[in-house]
Amino acid sequence: MNLNLKSYVSAAIIAVGIIGLGCSIKAGLSSLTDSTRVVSVRGLCEREVEANLVTWPVVTKEMGNDLSEIYANITRTNATILKFLKSNGISDEEVTVNPPQVEDRQANNYSDDSSIRWRYRVTNVIVVKSSKIKVVNDLMRRQTELMQDGIAIVAGDYQYSTTYEFTELNTIKPEMIAIATGNAREAAVKFAEDSGSKLGKIKSATQGQFTIEDRDSYTPYIKNVRVVTYVDYYLDN
Repeated sequence: MNLNLKSYVSAAIIAVGIIGLGCSIKAGLSSLTDSTRVVSVRGLCEREVEANLVTWPVVTKEMGNDLSEIYANITRTNATILKFLKSNGISDEEVTVNPPQVEDRQANNYSDDSSIRWRYRVTNVIVVKSSKIKVVNDLMRRQTELMQDGIAIVAGDYQYSTTYEFTELNTIKPEMIAIATGNAREAAVKFAEDSGSKLGKIKSATQGQFTIEDRDSYTPYIKNVRVVTYVDYYLDN
């Protein structure tokens, strides 16, 4: 084989190789472009539920200069409150009587002894923790009945606020996640149709955190449960 022929053959082989490489690169770029066509969507699910656990602190205060007298007053007060609770459907297991909190006002270095009428101020707390939401709500409305026995329930103290909880989240989680995910898919399908594409497989999915909040400040025993899922879908031609 002469030199010119060898040169032609070598050039042809190189040309074929370059063409093949170009085709491979084009195919690879096409595949890369397709794989990066992604739509990111969110799916929301919200549900209102009733709280199933209430914690109600029943707070009273006593003031005086004689601790033994204060103790006797607290004993009578507690007996009256417990009778009121138990006669209206609250069991022993749902009630906790906390130790009284005694404040010696004369021991306060910042107080003016001459202006103190009562040396001791005692806070007394009976805690009701129950799943009987309607019963407790009714008793809260009726607590003024205790005034007939000379007992004033302290209200508006942020340290002893009534709280409502929903503790059965696991029972509704699967259904809410399924609804949120379904809503996300509907949004992705609509986007794909509008862009002239077809919805492909899921690239990634993230379940958002569940949140439980009061529906409003007037009905704290009604909760709003919310979850958002985040899903990335591939788009096909």
